[in-house]
Amino acid sequence: MTGAWGVAAGIIGSLIAAAAMVAAAVFTARATKAAARLTAEAQRTTAAVQAEPQQRAEDRAAFESIKTELRQELTSTRDEVRSLRSLVRAFAWYVGELTAQMRANRIEPPAPPPRIDDYNRTGV
Repeated sequence: MTGAWGVAAGIIGSLIAAAAMVAAAVFTARATKAAARLTAEAQRTTAAVQAEPQQRAEDRAAFESIKTELRQELTSTRDEVRSLRSLVRAFAWYVGELTAQMRANRIEPPAPPPRIDDYNRTGV
């Protein structure tokens, strides 16, 4: 019987060793997955940190572009306002001359709209 017990002990030992190897493989696989996940997260974080200066530079360039465009638009608007003011003054002078000619010929011109009276009084 000693031989049978020896064979049985050897088989049982082999089965325990095989089970231990499977358990070790499962724990190793879990640890490897966890390590890979942590490594990937660390790499994403590193990439984000390294990309930050580049992103700031891109944001700055976009801001400068917008600022330049707005300055050009503001300058254009100011020029247009100056032109319109000049036109209104010239038109007001022209209408004034026509009104004076009408009165010189004894023709009473129609009363101007209230907005024109406001402009004549305030210049605005």
